Amino acid sequence: MNRTPPAGPATGLRFGYGTNGLTDLRLDDALGLLADLGYDGVGLTLDHMHLDPLAPGLAARTARVARRLDSLGLTATVETGARYVLDPRRKHGPSLLDPDPRARTARVRLLLTAVRTAADLGAHAVHCFSGPTPPGTGPDTAWARLAAALAPVVEAADAAGVPLAIEPEPGHLLATLADFHHFRALVGSPGVLGLTLDIGHCRCLEPAPVADCVREAAPWLRHVQIEDMRRGVHEHLPFGDGEIDFPPVLDALAATGYRGLTVVELPRHSHAGPELARSSLSFLRARQPKGSLTA
Repeated sequence: MNRTPPAGPATGLRFGYGTNGLTDLRLDDALGLLADLGYDGVGLTLDHMHLDPLAPGLAARTARVARRLDSLGLTATVETGARYVLDPRRKHGPSLLDPDPRARTARVRLLLTAVRTAADLGAHAVHCFSGPTPPGTGPDTAWARLAAALAPVVEAADAAGVPLAIEPEPGHLLATLADFHHFRALVGSPGVLGLTLDIGHCRCLEPAPVADCVREAAPWLRHVQIEDMRRGVHEHLPFGDGEIDFPPVLDALAATGYRGLTVVELPRHSHAGPELARSSLSFLRARQPKGSLTA
């Protein structure tokens, strides 16, 4: 399957919605909803309620999802931020920084599965994150551990031709754009390693204005997540409930020429997912640059 985004205006923005905000819907129903609303794609989180990466028959189930995406005209990014997919008692655990090598290996296996799944879906990127630094772990040890853990994933992503997009996450070792550049240099700047830029996180944590963050990140953008947020508070909010002025941000994003998906990320709002999917797309379309309207 061709993972190249469809041709369109150079300033075109392509919007998606994350399945982690539609967990009360069956996956087929969620994809049908997004297509009916006019989304261009989906941020597909590998989790037990949708496309379970640990259950038997993953290849066959992935093939069915690929056919469904194709029939609906949707593209995808594969996301790996499921809360309890590996450990039913530890949110996002284990991480790539876990002190136990066997636990780190479990996360690496999940990411390798995500790369294979993304290749089978024709997805345009695989998203990942570092995890928080464990207590008692020094920064040099943590960065070295992250580099070693991600090395086989980077290799697999390169072989599959699927970009790996690491996300700066508040509270994690790799939390900011500066941390991304530090890590990229540490591992030798492999071409397949790019960036997931979360627009809300920029408002939450970065010192620069959000639009400036977009411009700074432009050469490495492989995936974008978007929601509203407030300064210093890591809470994903529906558009209009936070502090972000979106037209300059969308202008900056369009100007980069980024052609992947910009995925609405509201993982704590699944109870209102269908309505928020509708209102979010209306909000974004009303504020995107003229000339970048998608069909």
